[in-house]
Amino acid sequence: MSNHNAPSSPSLPWRFSSSLIMGLTGGLSRSFSYGLNHMEVTGLDRFIATLDKRRDVERRERGLITVSNHVSVMDDPLIWGALPYKYSFNPSNHRWSLGSYDICFQNAALTTFFNIGQVLPTHRSNHSVHGGLFQPTIAQTIRLLSSQPFARPPPSHNPTSNPFETPDPFTSGSLTYSTDGVDSFPSPAFYPSRKHSWVHIFPEGRVHQHPHKTMRYFKWGISRLILESEPLPEIIPIFIDGNQEVMHESREWPRFIPRPGKKIKIAFGESVDGEKVFGELRAKWKRLVKLQKEALMKKGESTDWEMGELTEGLKYSREAVELRKEVTMRVRNEVLKLRKSLGYPDEDSKQGLVETWFEEGPKKTGKMEDGSWVGNT
Repeated sequence: MSNHNAPSSPSLPWRFSSSLIMGLTGGLSRSFSYGLNHMEVTGLDRFIATLDKRRDVERRERGLITVSNHVSVMDDPLIWGALPYKYSFNPSNHRWSLGSYDICFQNAALTTFFNIGQVLPTHRSNHSVHGGLFQPTIAQTIRLLSSQPFARPPPSHNPTSNPFETPDPFTSGSLTYSTDGVDSFPSPAFYPSRKHSWVHIFPEGRVHQHPHKTMRYFKWGISRLILESEPLPEIIPIFIDGNQEVMHESREWPRFIPRPGKKIKIAFGESVDGEKVFGELRAKWKRLVKLQKEALMKKGESTDWEMGELTEGLKYSREAVELRKEVTMRVRNEVLKLRKSLGYPDEDSKQGLVETWFEEGPKKTGKMEDGSWVGNT
Protein backbone atom coordinates (compact mmCIF):
# COMPACT_ATOMS: atom_id res chain seq x y z
CA MET A 1 0.00 0.00 0.00
CA SER A 2 1.53 3.34 -1.00
CA ASN A 3 1.50 6.46 1.14
CA HIS A 4 -0.36 9.13 -0.85
CA ASN A 5 0.39 11.76 1.82
CA ALA A 6 4.14 11.29 1.62
CA PRO A 7 6.31 14.20 0.42
CA SER A 8 7.55 13.67 -3.14
CA SER A 9 11.25 14.08 -2.26
CA PRO A 10 13.55 13.91 0.77
CA SER A 11 14.09 17.10 2.75
CA LEU A 12 16.21 19.91 1.29
CA PRO A 13 19.07 19.30 3.79
CA TRP A 14 19.08 15.62 2.81
CA ARG A 15 19.12 16.41 -0.92
CA PHE A 16 21.87 18.99 -0.47
CA SER A 17 24.00 16.63 1.64
CA SER A 18 23.51 13.77 -0.80
CA SER A 19 24.43 15.94 -3.76
CA LEU A 20 27.52 17.22 -1.94
CA ILE A 21 28.76 13.82 -0.75
CA MET A 22 28.12 12.02 -4.03
CA GLY A 23 29.42 14.93 -6.08
CA LEU A 24 32.68 15.24 -4.16
CA THR A 25 33.18 11.47 -4.15
CA GLY A 26 32.53 11.28 -7.88
CA GLY A 27 34.79 14.25 -8.53
CA LEU A 28 37.66 12.77 -6.53
CA SER A 29 37.21 9.43 -8.29
CA ARG A 30 37.28 11.08 -11.71
CA SER A 31 40.32 13.19 -10.83
CA PHE A 32 42.19 10.16 -9.52
CA SER A 33 41.22 7.89 -12.43
CA TYR A 34 41.99 10.32 -15.24
CA GLY A 35 44.65 12.44 -13.55
CA LEU A 36 46.83 9.75 -11.96
CA ASN A 37 46.10 6.65 -14.06
CA HIS A 38 45.67 5.57 -17.67
CA MET A 39 41.93 5.27 -18.32
CA GLU A 40 40.31 3.42 -21.21
CA VAL A 41 36.50 3.65 -21.23
CA THR A 42 34.30 2.07 -23.90
CA GLY A 43 30.57 2.43 -24.37
CA LEU A 44 30.43 5.59 -22.25
CA ASP A 45 28.48 7.70 -24.76
CA ARG A 46 25.80 5.02 -24.94
CA PHE A 47 25.57 4.82 -21.16
CA ILE A 48 25.39 8.59 -20.76
CA ALA A 49 22.57 8.63 -23.31
CA THR A 50 20.73 6.16 -21.07
CA LEU A 51 21.20 8.41 -18.04
CA ASP A 52 20.10 11.48 -20.00
CA LYS A 53 16.85 9.73 -20.93
CA ARG A 54 16.26 9.00 -17.24
CA ARG A 55 16.89 12.55 -16.00
CA ASP A 56 13.18 13.38 -15.80
CA VAL A 57 11.82 11.12 -13.05
CA GLU A 58 8.22 11.47 -14.20
CA ARG A 59 9.07 10.19 -17.67
CA ARG A 60 10.97 7.11 -16.50
CA GLU A 61 9.22 3.94 -17.56
CA ARG A 62 11.31 1.40 -15.63
CA GLY A 63 14.23 1.01 -13.27
CA LEU A 64 17.86 0.46 -14.25
CA ILE A 65 20.16 -2.32 -13.06
CA THR A 66 23.86 -2.20 -13.83
CA VAL A 67 25.80 -5.35 -13.04
CA SER A 68 29.56 -5.93 -13.09
CA ASN A 69 32.46 -8.01 -11.92
CA HIS A 70 34.14 -6.99 -8.65
CA VAL A 71 37.93 -6.66 -8.66
CA SER A 72 38.67 -4.07 -5.97
CA VAL A 73 37.34 -2.58 -2.75
CA MET A 74 37.43 0.73 -4.67
CA ASP A 75 35.32 -0.39 -7.66
CA ASP A 76 32.55 1.77 -6.25
CA PRO A 77 33.17 4.72 -6.46
CA LEU A 78 36.07 4.50 -8.94
CA ILE A 79 34.00 3.18 -11.86
CA TRP A 80 31.64 6.18 -11.59
CA GLY A 81 34.66 8.43 -12.04
CA ALA A 82 34.20 7.59 -15.71
CA LEU A 83 31.09 9.81 -15.71
CA PRO A 84 31.39 13.57 -16.32
CA TYR A 85 31.35 15.64 -13.13
CA LYS A 86 27.79 16.91 -13.51
CA TYR A 87 26.34 13.40 -13.20
CA SER A 88 27.90 12.91 -9.78
CA PHE A 89 26.06 15.93 -8.39
CA ASN A 90 22.63 14.56 -9.35
CA PRO A 91 21.74 11.81 -6.83
CA SER A 92 18.24 11.37 -8.25
CA ASN A 93 19.84 10.07 -11.46
CA HIS A 94 22.73 8.20 -9.87
CA ARG A 95 23.22 4.71 -8.62
CA TRP A 96 22.09 3.07 -5.42
CA SER A 97 24.35 0.26 -4.29
CA LEU A 98 24.46 -2.45 -1.63
CA GLY A 99 27.20 -2.13 0.97
CA SER A 100 28.41 -4.59 3.58
CA TYR A 101 26.76 -3.87 6.92
CA ASP A 102 29.82 -4.90 8.93
CA ILE A 103 32.10 -2.53 6.98
CA CYS A 104 30.02 0.46 5.85
CA PHE A 105 27.69 0.78 8.84
CA GLN A 106 29.97 0.26 11.84
CA ASN A 107 29.17 3.54 13.58
CA ALA A 108 26.92 6.59 13.36
CA ALA A 109 29.31 8.63 11.20
CA LEU A 110 29.80 5.89 8.62
CA THR A 111 26.08 5.09 8.64
CA THR A 112 25.17 8.71 7.90
CA PHE A 113 27.82 8.97 5.17
CA PHE A 114 26.70 5.84 3.35
CA ASN A 115 22.99 6.54 3.81
CA ILE A 116 23.45 9.94 2.19
CA GLY A 117 25.69 8.33 -0.43
CA GLN A 118 22.84 6.03 -1.51
CA VAL A 119 24.31 2.80 -0.16
CA LEU A 120 21.94 0.22 1.32
CA PRO A 121 22.95 -1.89 4.36
CA THR A 122 23.43 -5.54 3.39
CA HIS A 123 24.20 -8.33 5.83
CA ARG A 124 26.64 -10.98 4.64
CA SER A 125 25.88 -14.53 5.70
CA ASN A 126 29.50 -15.16 6.72
CA HIS A 127 29.27 -12.30 9.20
CA SER A 128 25.65 -12.16 10.30
CA VAL A 129 22.66 -14.39 10.92
CA HIS A 130 20.60 -11.70 9.19
CA GLY A 131 22.28 -12.22 5.82
CA GLY A 132 21.00 -14.06 2.80
CA LEU A 133 18.67 -13.78 -0.11
CA PHE A 134 15.57 -12.72 1.82
CA GLN A 135 16.89 -9.95 4.05
CA PRO A 136 14.82 -6.75 4.21
CA THR A 137 17.26 -4.68 2.15
CA ILE A 138 16.60 -6.87 -0.91
CA ALA A 139 12.88 -6.15 -0.62
CA GLN A 140 13.65 -2.44 -0.32
CA THR A 141 15.81 -2.62 -3.46
CA ILE A 142 13.01 -4.30 -5.42
CA ARG A 143 10.65 -1.47 -4.47
CA LEU A 144 13.28 1.12 -5.37
CA LEU A 145 13.46 -0.30 -8.89
CA SER A 146 9.71 -0.46 -9.31
CA SER A 147 6.85 1.77 -10.36
CA GLN A 148 5.93 3.56 -7.16
CA PRO A 149 6.88 3.99 -3.50
CA PHE A 150 5.69 1.18 -1.28
CA ALA A 151 5.66 2.88 2.10
CA ARG A 152 2.99 2.20 4.65
CA PRO A 153 1.31 5.38 5.98
CA PRO A 154 2.72 6.60 9.29
CA PRO A 155 0.50 5.90 12.31
CA SER A 156 -1.61 8.66 13.80
CA HIS A 157 -0.20 8.09 17.26
CA ASN A 158 3.38 8.61 18.46
CA PRO A 159 5.61 7.43 15.56
CA THR A 160 8.30 6.06 17.85
CA SER A 161 5.84 3.43 19.08
CA ASN A 162 6.20 1.70 15.72
CA PRO A 163 9.53 -0.16 15.31
CA PHE A 164 9.45 0.64 11.59
CA GLU A 165 8.86 4.35 12.14
CA THR A 166 11.64 6.59 13.49
CA PRO A 167 12.90 10.04 12.47
CA ASP A 168 15.48 10.35 9.68
CA PRO A 169 18.49 12.68 10.15
CA PHE A 170 16.70 15.76 8.77
CA THR A 171 12.89 15.40 8.98
CA SER A 172 10.80 13.57 11.53
CA GLY A 173 8.21 11.06 10.47
CA SER A 174 9.93 9.58 7.41
CA LEU A 175 9.29 5.89 7.10
CA THR A 176 12.16 3.60 7.99
CA TYR A 177 12.82 -0.10 8.02
CA SER A 178 14.95 -2.47 10.06
CA THR A 179 17.50 -4.95 8.78
CA ASP A 180 17.68 -6.94 12.01
CA GLY A 181 14.65 -5.95 14.08
CA VAL A 182 16.70 -3.47 16.14
CA ASP A 183 18.36 -0.93 13.83
CA SER A 184 16.53 1.63 11.71
CA PHE A 185 17.27 2.97 8.22
CA PRO A 186 15.37 5.40 5.97
CA SER A 187 13.27 3.45 3.50
CA PRO A 188 14.79 4.16 0.06
CA ALA A 189 11.50 3.79 -1.83
CA PHE A 190 9.47 6.06 0.48
CA TYR A 191 9.55 9.04 -1.91
CA PRO A 192 7.86 9.10 -5.33
CA SER A 193 10.90 10.90 -6.75
CA ARG A 194 12.85 7.66 -6.36
CA LYS A 195 10.60 5.47 -8.48
CA HIS A 196 12.35 3.48 -11.20
CA SER A 197 15.74 4.15 -9.64
CA TRP A 198 19.15 2.94 -10.79
CA VAL A 199 20.73 0.15 -8.72
CA HIS A 200 24.24 -1.21 -9.23
CA ILE A 201 25.04 -4.79 -8.18
CA PHE A 202 28.29 -6.73 -7.72
CA PRO A 203 26.80 -10.25 -7.84
CA GLU A 204 30.10 -11.96 -7.03
CA GLY A 205 29.53 -10.64 -3.51
CA ARG A 206 33.20 -10.13 -2.78
CA VAL A 207 36.39 -8.93 -4.43
CA HIS A 208 37.88 -11.49 -6.82
CA GLN A 209 41.28 -10.85 -8.42
CA HIS A 210 42.23 -13.65 -10.81
CA PRO A 211 45.29 -13.72 -13.13
CA HIS A 212 43.02 -14.60 -16.08
CA LYS A 213 40.37 -11.98 -15.19
CA THR A 214 37.73 -14.66 -14.59
CA MET A 215 34.71 -14.15 -12.34
CA ARG A 216 33.32 -16.00 -9.35
CA TYR A 217 29.85 -17.47 -9.45
CA PHE A 218 27.09 -14.89 -9.11
CA LYS A 219 24.92 -14.91 -6.00
CA TRP A 220 21.17 -15.16 -6.37
CA GLY A 221 20.16 -11.73 -5.05
CA ILE A 222 20.32 -10.33 -8.58
CA SER A 223 17.68 -12.85 -9.65
CA ARG A 224 15.17 -11.45 -7.16
CA LEU A 225 15.61 -7.94 -8.57
CA ILE A 226 14.92 -9.20 -12.08
CA LEU A 227 12.05 -11.56 -11.26
CA GLU A 228 10.15 -9.38 -8.77
CA SER A 229 10.64 -5.75 -9.83
CA GLU A 230 7.75 -4.23 -11.80
CA PRO A 231 8.12 -3.57 -14.60
CA LEU A 232 11.27 -5.44 -15.68
CA PRO A 233 14.18 -2.99 -15.23
CA GLU A 234 16.61 -2.12 -17.98
CA ILE A 235 19.80 -4.17 -17.49
CA ILE A 236 23.27 -3.02 -18.56
CA PRO A 237 26.43 -5.12 -18.00
CA ILE A 238 29.75 -3.50 -17.08
CA PHE A 239 33.22 -5.05 -17.07
CA ILE A 240 36.10 -3.69 -14.99
CA ASP A 241 39.84 -4.36 -15.32
CA GLY A 242 42.72 -2.55 -13.66
CA ASN A 243 41.20 -1.53 -10.36
CA GLN A 244 42.72 -4.69 -8.92
CA GLU A 245 46.14 -3.07 -9.41
CA VAL A 246 44.96 0.16 -7.79
CA MET A 247 43.94 -1.73 -4.63
CA HIS A 248 45.35 -5.24 -4.84
CA GLU A 249 44.47 -7.56 -1.98
CA SER A 250 48.20 -8.31 -1.46
CA ARG A 251 49.06 -4.62 -0.93
CA GLU A 252 51.04 -3.72 2.17
CA TRP A 253 51.03 -0.60 4.35
CA PRO A 254 49.51 1.87 3.79
CA ARG A 255 46.66 -0.40 2.65
CA PHE A 256 44.07 2.37 2.61
CA ILE A 257 45.85 4.44 -0.08
CA PRO A 258 44.98 3.70 -3.76
CA ARG A 259 48.02 3.08 -5.97
CA PRO A 260 48.30 5.47 -8.96
CA GLY A 261 49.88 4.96 -12.37
CA LYS A 262 47.78 1.92 -13.34
CA LYS A 263 45.98 0.99 -16.55
CA ILE A 264 42.23 0.94 -15.91
CA LYS A 265 39.64 -0.36 -18.35
CA ILE A 266 35.90 0.13 -17.87
CA ALA A 267 33.45 -1.12 -20.49
CA PHE A 268 29.76 -0.21 -20.48
CA GLY A 269 27.84 -2.82 -22.45
CA GLU A 270 24.68 -2.51 -24.48
CA SER A 271 21.30 -2.72 -22.84
CA VAL A 272 20.17 -6.34 -22.53
CA ASP A 273 17.05 -7.41 -24.40
CA GLY A 274 15.31 -8.13 -21.13
CA GLU A 275 12.14 -9.63 -22.57
CA LYS A 276 14.10 -12.00 -24.80
CA VAL A 277 16.52 -13.11 -22.09
CA PHE A 278 14.28 -13.08 -19.01
CA GLY A 279 10.68 -12.81 -20.25
CA GLU A 280 9.86 -16.53 -20.06
CA LEU A 281 11.40 -16.81 -16.59
CA ARG A 282 9.41 -13.82 -15.28
CA ALA A 283 6.24 -15.38 -16.73
CA LYS A 284 6.98 -18.61 -14.83
CA TRP A 285 7.58 -16.59 -11.67
CA LYS A 286 4.24 -14.81 -12.01
CA ARG A 287 2.51 -18.17 -12.41
CA LEU A 288 4.17 -19.38 -9.22
CA VAL A 289 2.96 -16.28 -7.36
CA LYS A 290 -0.56 -16.78 -8.69
CA LEU A 291 -0.63 -20.42 -7.63
CA GLN A 292 0.67 -19.51 -4.20
CA LYS A 293 -2.03 -16.87 -3.72
CA GLU A 294 -4.75 -19.27 -4.84
CA ALA A 295 -3.53 -21.87 -2.35
CA LEU A 296 -3.52 -19.33 0.48
CA MET A 297 -7.00 -18.07 -0.41
CA LYS A 298 -8.36 -21.59 -0.19
CA LYS A 299 -6.99 -21.73 3.35
CA GLY A 300 -8.57 -18.40 4.16
CA GLU A 301 -5.19 -16.75 4.64
CA SER A 302 -4.25 -13.22 3.56
CA THR A 303 -2.55 -12.66 0.19
CA ASP A 304 -2.07 -8.94 0.72
CA TRP A 305 1.70 -8.87 1.11
CA GLU A 306 3.99 -5.99 0.22
CA MET A 307 6.21 -6.06 -2.87
CA GLY A 308 9.41 -7.88 -1.93
CA GLU A 309 7.73 -9.98 0.76
CA LEU A 310 7.53 -13.70 0.00
CA THR A 311 5.82 -16.77 1.42
CA GLU A 312 7.86 -19.80 2.42
CA GLY A 313 6.79 -21.51 -0.79
CA LEU A 314 8.04 -18.63 -2.95
CA LYS A 315 11.29 -18.64 -1.05
CA TYR A 316 12.21 -22.30 -0.98
CA SER A 317 10.14 -24.34 -3.43
CA ARG A 318 12.09 -26.27 -6.05
CA GLU A 319 10.53 -24.23 -8.88
CA ALA A 320 11.47 -20.92 -7.26
CA VAL A 321 15.04 -22.06 -6.61
CA GLU A 322 15.49 -23.28 -10.18
CA LEU A 323 14.18 -20.00 -11.56
CA ARG A 324 16.66 -18.01 -9.47
CA LYS A 325 19.55 -20.21 -10.56
CA GLU A 326 18.66 -19.81 -14.24
CA VAL A 327 18.19 -16.03 -14.02
CA THR A 328 21.50 -15.64 -12.22
CA MET A 329 23.36 -17.71 -14.81
CA ARG A 330 21.84 -15.68 -17.64
CA VAL A 331 22.89 -12.43 -15.99
CA ARG A 332 26.43 -13.74 -15.63
CA ASN A 333 26.43 -14.77 -19.29
CA GLU A 334 25.62 -11.17 -20.28
CA VAL A 335 28.69 -9.91 -18.41
CA LEU A 336 30.73 -12.74 -19.96
CA LYS A 337 29.64 -11.66 -23.45
CA LEU A 338 30.92 -8.18 -22.74
CA ARG A 339 34.17 -9.57 -21.34
CA LYS A 340 34.70 -11.68 -24.46
CA SER A 341 33.98 -8.70 -26.76
CA LEU A 342 36.93 -6.94 -25.12
CA GLY A 343 39.30 -9.70 -26.24
CA TYR A 344 39.67 -11.66 -23.03
CA PRO A 345 39.97 -15.44 -23.53
CA ASP A 346 37.07 -17.77 -22.75
CA GLU A 347 36.96 -18.88 -19.16
CA ASP A 348 36.56 -22.42 -17.86
CA SER A 349 32.82 -23.19 -17.83
CA LYS A 350 33.18 -24.44 -14.25
CA GLN A 351 34.12 -20.95 -13.05
CA GLY A 352 30.48 -19.94 -12.84
CA LEU A 353 29.40 -22.82 -10.63
CA VAL A 354 29.08 -22.41 -6.90
CA GLU A 355 30.54 -25.92 -6.51
CA THR A 356 33.83 -24.66 -7.95
CA TRP A 357 34.21 -22.22 -5.10
CA PHE A 358 33.38 -24.71 -2.38
CA GLU A 359 37.00 -25.79 -2.88
CA GLU A 360 38.07 -22.62 -1.09
CA GLY A 361 36.85 -24.26 2.08
CA PRO A 362 37.23 -22.31 5.32
CA LYS A 363 39.81 -19.97 3.77
CA LYS A 364 37.51 -17.01 3.12
CA THR A 365 40.00 -14.34 2.06
CA GLY A 366 43.56 -14.03 0.82
CA LYS A 367 45.37 -16.01 -1.86
CA MET A 368 43.61 -19.11 -3.15
CA GLU A 369 45.06 -22.26 -4.66
CA ASP A 370 44.10 -21.17 -8.20
CA GLY A 371 46.27 -18.05 -7.85
CA SER A 372 43.38 -15.67 -7.29
CA TRP A 373 43.00 -13.26 -4.42
CA VAL A 374 39.67 -12.98 -2.62
CA GLY A 375 38.73 -9.96 -0.51
CA ASN A 376 36.07 -9.14 2.03
CA THR A 377 33.74 -7.13 -0.20
